[in-house]
Amino acid sequence: MIRFCWLIAHMKDPLHKIIKPIKETQSIRGVELPVGLEFRQLVVTGPPGAGKTYYINQIRGWPNEGYLDLTRKGWWKDQSLIYRPREIHLGIPYRGFKEALAVFDQEWLDAGADSLEIEYQRIRIPPDSDSLLGTNWRDRYIFEFLIPDPQVVFERRVNRQKEGYFPVDVNLSLETVTRQLEAYSKVALYLHRAGVNVYMRSDISQPPMLISEKGEVALPPWAVAEIQPKPSLKTISGWRQLVLRQGALPWFTVTDEIQELTEASRIPHDGKSLDIIIGRLHLRLSPEIPLGARKKYLRQNKNWVIRQPETCTDRQIRGFARVNPGETIILGRSNKDYDDIFNFKKEVAKRHVSITNSRGDLLISPLERDKKVSIVRLDDQDNREQMGVNRIAAMREIRELYGGRIAELEAADALSLLMDVNKILLQETYRPPAENDSPGSLLELPDELPPVIVGDLHGQVDNLLKILTENCLIQALQNNRAILCILGDAAHSENANEMENMDSSILIMDLILSLKRALPSNVFYIRGNHDSFSPDLFKNGIPQGILMKKALMESRGPQYVEAMQIFYDLVPYLIVSKSFIGIHAGPPRSEVKKQKIINLDKNSQIARDLTNNRLKRPYYLSGYGKSEIKFLRKLFELPKSTPIIVGHTPLDPFGSIWRNVGGIKNHHIVYSSHQKGPGFFIKIRDKMIPLTYPAEPLTKLINRMKESSE
Repeated sequence: MIRFCWLIAHMKDPLHKIIKPIKETQSIRGVELPVGLEFRQLVVTGPPGAGKTYYINQIRGWPNEGYLDLTRKGWWKDQSLIYRPREIHLGIPYRGFKEALAVFDQEWLDAGADSLEIEYQRIRIPPDSDSLLGTNWRDRYIFEFLIPDPQVVFERRVNRQKEGYFPVDVNLSLETVTRQLEAYSKVALYLHRAGVNVYMRSDISQPPMLISEKGEVALPPWAVAEIQPKPSLKTISGWRQLVLRQGALPWFTVTDEIQELTEASRIPHDGKSLDIIIGRLHLRLSPEIPLGARKKYLRQNKNWVIRQPETCTDRQIRGFARVNPGETIILGRSNKDYDDIFNFKKEVAKRHVSITNSRGDLLISPLERDKKVSIVRLDDQDNREQMGVNRIAAMREIRELYGGRIAELEAADALSLLMDVNKILLQETYRPPAENDSPGSLLELPDELPPVIVGDLHGQVDNLLKILTENCLIQALQNNRAILCILGDAAHSENANEMENMDSSILIMDLILSLKRALPSNVFYIRGNHDSFSPDLFKNGIPQGILMKKALMESRGPQYVEAMQIFYDLVPYLIVSKSFIGIHAGPPRSEVKKQKIINLDKNSQIARDLTNNRLKRPYYLSGYGKSEIKFLRKLFELPKSTPIIVGHTPLDPFGSIWRNVGGIKNHHIVYSSHQKGPGFFIKIRDKMIPLTYPAEPLTKLINRMKESSE
């Protein structure tokens, strides 16, 4: 009993505080379902005793349960999914088990909670397709996860044993039921993040619930829009809808004159921007077209970006929002995340207008009769044929700052650069002195300048260049209008085919060191666990610390290696300001005094915590949790609303930013090395706002642009 109480206390519901009711529903045989769900899209899953069979019988779905091994290639084509709606059990991959396990398999039941770690990278995700002949497997199914209260399931399964023999209920305990529900909750969250259509509920008498993580303002169309009638093949418009996949909404022609939008309308993706006016606020919607993007990418990623029409300046870095294909967003004061970015005034309604990205076309619907929505095109330039003046200037500034092409420096120049930076670090500003009069390990930043927080880069040079050259950031840094904070681990690629190659690691450190020398009071780097030559530093069995040392020794010699070790030892470990706390990995696991953080050369265990710690989980119980986060804020006398931003531990392969991680409010993870582009945080109007950019081949483009002008 003591063991079970301890386990429950340490289990974190992965869906805690991130689900909300789906407001728009339809009733099918007495069960409330999302308004846009088609009956045959429904697949119901959940652990034993969740109520799947009763549910399927109630809505007259397909009898008998199916089984899906989520690790199997093409599971979305499994015969058990041909007839729907139906109930299914899931086979889930676990570390140390070759085969996927159902939560009622004996191997799963025999394994302790501490040893069962879901191996998410083995879960296969259905492909999506925009082509006429291809099948969009993502949209074919909508998965409902039944996740009741553990006590309800336990009592239900105990009572049903009186009616007959249920092998899955043998030796049943509340602990087992709780673990099974937690496993399904984790899989639901992972599939949602991967782009699979997922919602949940606790019981068929309760409303369906949508996963909505902090900062996730877009909604799936099936949760907000009614089912559109099937096109009639007896009409030309019906064939047009079928072939071109265009709905029945009327087309709206955007001109250079302001026009009021009075009904839901469709605006085509033609490569041009348009302005939407709500109240007195102008917002510009622009197709997001990354530099160097190939046609295939543009066909599959017809994203729109929403921002204020004014261009960025070195005095004001602006936020923006993105609407990906298949997403619906609501512009209005009730959308807090957008309000933080755009600062809606009272003349903007709480729910003013909805915007859906339908395969690139915009479906725009006014939501309040007495609140005007107007559309105008002020810039007729095709976004596919232009690059902003500020962006060109930023790319040139980077090249000039670096001193030439973005390439590895010559050995002598690299050593001179590193020695200069080490001298700067010995006198680095904003660092309280340690007891030996050297700069302490704590960096206390002023709150006047907006910080830009970048997570692990792991050799992704283009991601760093993207952050620097967008939104006038490099100009703001140069004019002392912003501060760049990199949370360690800039080196050592995590791409599967690049882990042993140190070229990108050397280049990104050259770039960061160049930024530090040129802008010593505006660029800061703190230590991560990969900022080391340690022989204990491995990634997937590859000794990256040793390989980095060897590569530097061969290309730049022992003096450079020694100077790089000095750099590692000189950089701070923790950033604090009134706006945020930044650490590479996580807070110390024990309560410490500020003076100990300043003097980390005498407190090696605290240093290891700051660079290696991870969030406490059932299979990683030695990590940190809510109490350590709370203590860290208290240590620096900061309010509980102060964001604590860390890197080190990406939660899944799909995202770059995760907010309120572990159910801990204002505890965020940022990871800037994603191959599809970086994520980062930026302070806008006293709020730390998460932003992401698409990847661009900027190293190549910056070098080519300069060469063509010479």
